Amino acid sequence: MTIHTLPAGPIETNGFLLTDAVRGEAVLVDAPGGIWGLVEPILEREKCRLTELWLTHGHWDHIQDAAKVVRASGAKTRGHKADRHFFDTPEIMSAFLSSRITLEKVGVDYWVEQGATFEALGRTVEVRHVPGHCPGNVLFYFAKDGAAFVGDALFAGSVGRTDLPGGSREQLMEAIRGQIYTMPDETTVYPGHGPATTVGAEKRGNPYVRG
Repeated sequence: MTIHTLPAGPIETNGFLLTDAVRGEAVLVDAPGGIWGLVEPILEREKCRLTELWLTHGHWDHIQDAAKVVRASGAKTRGHKADRHFFDTPEIMSAFLSSRITLEKVGVDYWVEQGATFEALGRTVEVRHVPGHCPGNVLFYFAKDGAAFVGDALFAGSVGRTDLPGGSREQLMEAIRGQIYTMPDETTVYPGHGPATTVGAEKRGNPYVRG
């Protein structure tokens, strides 16, 4: 599996394209604005078909191009039902947006839950619910690859903001300790913004939530 980190959109939100050239398949984690223009050339170069789009949560910057990606690729989507109001009625986030940014409803094909597992790219993927930044933030964990895509729960040296609707600092701290810090220290954490980090580095040095 090859991991392509693709910052996009007005606030440089990370989209992650996961490709397996042998299988000819790919998965996209999150869909910031303009992401399809970055994804399509990689798919063509690696001769992969985008089969799924996984949404770590429903905030506007992570779903801005989701409908476009689905139309272009036919990918099936996954997300957590606690953020269904964001997926179904993204206009509720308009107070946080420039008037130049438009959002479309995102249809979710598969609702994911805490502890669920499924197969993708020939691997087993585990879902962990990490609320606090928003109600439906989840992470997608590839245990054998030592990789976790965590949305906006945890960043390198920081954590997700909790002052948006549905946010809770206490809930986020508990979720980070219970769902992220329980993964092996060498696990690479791929956040929704900024550089990758590791579980061990954050447990030792994150000033907001120590392990």
